Amino acid sequence: MSQATVLPPAAAAPAAAAPAAAAPARAGGGSEFTPLLRLVRSQGLLDHRPGWYARGIAVNLLGMGAVVAALALIGPSWWALPLALPLALFSARAAFVGHDAGHAQITANRTAGRILQLVHANLLLGMSREWWNDKHNRHHAHPNHLDKDPDVAADILVFAEHQTTGRTGLRGFLTRHQAWLFFPLTTLEGIALKVYGVRALLAKDGPCRTRRDRLVEGGLLLAHFAGYTALLLAFLTPLQALVFAVVHQMLLGVHLGMAFAPNHKGMERPDEHADGDSWGHLRRQVLTSRNIRGSALTDWFLGGLNYQVEHHLFPSMPRPHLRLAQPAVRAHCAALGIPYTETGFVDSYRQALGHLHEVGAPLRSEAAA
Repeated sequence: MSQATVLPPAAAAPAAAAPAAAAPARAGGGSEFTPLLRLVRSQGLLDHRPGWYARGIAVNLLGMGAVVAALALIGPSWWALPLALPLALFSARAAFVGHDAGHAQITANRTAGRILQLVHANLLLGMSREWWNDKHNRHHAHPNHLDKDPDVAADILVFAEHQTTGRTGLRGFLTRHQAWLFFPLTTLEGIALKVYGVRALLAKDGPCRTRRDRLVEGGLLLAHFAGYTALLLAFLTPLQALVFAVVHQMLLGVHLGMAFAPNHKGMERPDEHADGDSWGHLRRQVLTSRNIRGSALTDWFLGGLNYQVEHHLFPSMPRPHLRLAQPAVRAHCAALGIPYTETGFVDSYRQALGHLHEVGAPLRSEAAA
């Protein structure tokens, strides 16, 4: 099992990142981030890579088309059920593209980026673009802040001991055993993303700013649900189609859960520190994020989110540049004495689940009393 690496202030910096080492180590100051930004920009790592994304999108769409063709060839048979696995993998790739488009990583053209995200989020996945952007932007602005980050608000899971107060019945049971139940619960994530998006679309105070936005979002969501249902029923019996859809959405949920789970859970929480709200951009993003080391397969499987520190520091940085920026970011943090956390694939889940288990301890103690 891989162990986490937290670089101390004395860690050596690669020569390529030497200019960043001269940055003054003023806690919370904007000057901590500025030299790193200047270095990364000078290396062209903020330049867009539309060709790279175009190839990836084309391959993914071809993969989805191949699954549909295989469904047509196999016909109404339970042997078609294993195709839910590759379809879940391709669906997760679509989610990653939608995520990157929302951060303007793919293109500087806002209209093109919006269309790409609408196609991949609303049409291919049935997930509201506006809902996701609103929620995700708030997360990026205040990661791991219990009062400001919607991703750590008390819901099915809780992330701090005081959030367990008053949780009884089913919610109490889930909290007591949330570490063990985490992966089973992620099977619902694919469906939950759709439900939350539709609910936000219908809400009067939802994130859609104009009636036109609401109509576009709603029309594409309807097209997704109608097309998805018609596609499965065209090749499978109603029962087979239902089982296929359930398995597909469960696998998609687990995949997305595996990509999101280790990024922040168990890391620093600004709300726990008296000066947390005054942390500068560099400290706010680095101290709350965890990277996962691995191979090109890890990068592909996690959609680049394994470079969580770099992604949070530079949200608009194209995915293939995140690994290239890592040496400079790591060296800059070492020069400033800011811990930079990186761990192995398996150990990242051990840390995240260990934190969830620790949070549920008070309720387990009450139940045992």
